Amino acid sequence: MSAASAAYIKLAEYYARCRDKAAELPLQEDLVQYWSGIGFTLDGVRYVAPLDEVSEILKVPAYTRVPGVLSWMKGVANVRGRLMTVMDLTGFLNKSPTMQERRRRLLVIDEGDLYTGLTVDEVLGMQHFPVDGYLDEAPELDDAVRPYARGAYQRDDECWAVLSLYRLADDPRFLQVASTG
Repeated sequence: MSAASAAYIKLAEYYARCRDKAAELPLQEDLVQYWSGIGFTLDGVRYVAPLDEVSEILKVPAYTRVPGVLSWMKGVANVRGRLMTVMDLTGFLNKSPTMQERRRRLLVIDEGDLYTGLTVDEVLGMQHFPVDGYLDEAPELDDAVRPYARGAYQRDDECWAVLSLYRLADDPRFLQVASTG
């Protein structure tokens, strides 16, 4: 037998073994699809923001208060040479922050002309939910949050409402920060 024939036979054996082992792999239809977002807490409740709506997560930077604005408009900050408004999401939703300000985090919206940081109590990192765990409406959702919710995901007997930062930014009340009294 020539060296080329021996090599060909060896390759054929490898191919047969690989094909036999591949039969044990799961079929494509057994794969679970996931939706991902950024988990965070407000007033002790867990939420998730769509991944494409959060441009970055920051510690709350030093900011300058602006006179004549509502209390939840914390001020403006210079973030890498850009002027960012710092808004307290818990204050806007009439909730109480559960963390000290220095421990809170910002979810940053950078969409068109809007560059805003929303303070949240805690960021829980990237969260992955099976797509089949999606609910059209989040059960037991607070009325202040409901207009900004886009359903919810159920995982391990826990419900995470999807809070759309873009829906929040489209609300005229959110953009109207001047104090009228």
